[in-house]
Amino acid sequence: MIPYIEVNGWRIGPTEPVFIVAEISANHNQKFEQAVELIKAAKEAGADAVKFQTYTPDTITVKSKRTEFLIGGGTLWDGRTLYDLYSQAYMPWEWQPEFKKVAEETGLCFFSTAFDSTAVDFLEEMGVPVHKVASPEIVDLPLIEKMALTGKPLIISTGMATLGEIEEAVRVARGAGANQIALLKCTSAYPAPPEEMNLRTIPHLSETFNLPVGLSDHTQGISVPLAAVALGACMIEKHLTLSRTVPGPDSTFSLEPYEFKAMVEAVRITERALGKIHYGMSELESKSKIFRRSLYVVKDIHAGEIFTDTNIRSIRPALGLHPRHWKDVIGRRAASDIPAGTPLDWSLISYE
Repeated sequence: MIPYIEVNGWRIGPTEPVFIVAEISANHNQKFEQAVELIKAAKEAGADAVKFQTYTPDTITVKSKRTEFLIGGGTLWDGRTLYDLYSQAYMPWEWQPEFKKVAEETGLCFFSTAFDSTAVDFLEEMGVPVHKVASPEIVDLPLIEKMALTGKPLIISTGMATLGEIEEAVRVARGAGANQIALLKCTSAYPAPPEEMNLRTIPHLSETFNLPVGLSDHTQGISVPLAAVALGACMIEKHLTLSRTVPGPDSTFSLEPYEFKAMVEAVRITERALGKIHYGMSELESKSKIFRRSLYVVKDIHAGEIFTDTNIRSIRPALGLHPRHWKDVIGRRAASDIPAGTPLDWSLISYE
């Protein structure tokens, strides 16, 4: 049995309802009220949690125009420096305690991704219930160790990571005392094309590490999260924006509130449809039993007459003998007169 993690009363694991996280990321556009609106929109859309990011440009990179600090490779942010991007995207730390309060007052779980040691300390002072490791930070083993030492549950995104790197991160986390760990399958492309998602990795991760596994999704639309749930994802993290018409670093691959709500509703239907391993007739299906076939007399038959393929047939409804007895009946004689439309029964067959 794959274990679960527990975050502020939410159990996250294979037998639990899918835990749905609205990733706010940079969609606050450094506007306090916009961030509050996003929290409220997440609640109205049916999310279980909102997640922010805790860093400053100086805690995540350095200010430099050297080539290696320029973004390239066909991303949404090509030509900008890392420092410039994160200067636009980060959220003032002093706002976050208030956002936590707003989220919890609406019934949402609040947590944030820490990108360095000082951010972990800050979030610990806030009393967050869980720590999150972003995909690029999965190789920052001292950061993972610091998070694990808090004793809080740990969620680790695995974008770009090899199986060996994931194993190393999990080993370090466990070695530092983390006994509640969840992994998120992630493709670190923005936006990520569906063909790059490789969702079959989800059950493999779960089997390999015996941990609950979810999806951190950067695709456009809601189809990929639903496929992930069908493959066993127990957590979905998806970016939320008030409107993609509002420019921002993450808006292109974020869902608007009505789309996020549609995703949540579809996830809930999907998880109900998965159900359990079951064969045979369900209670509701019993009403459809009449549509099964059985053996019926289709022409008037006199006593002693031989049953043939012209006077008996396999037809609906299922009130006669099972069709498996067709060969047992053909060639036998009728025990009495039988009018057409009679379901065939053993008592109607002569054994002389």
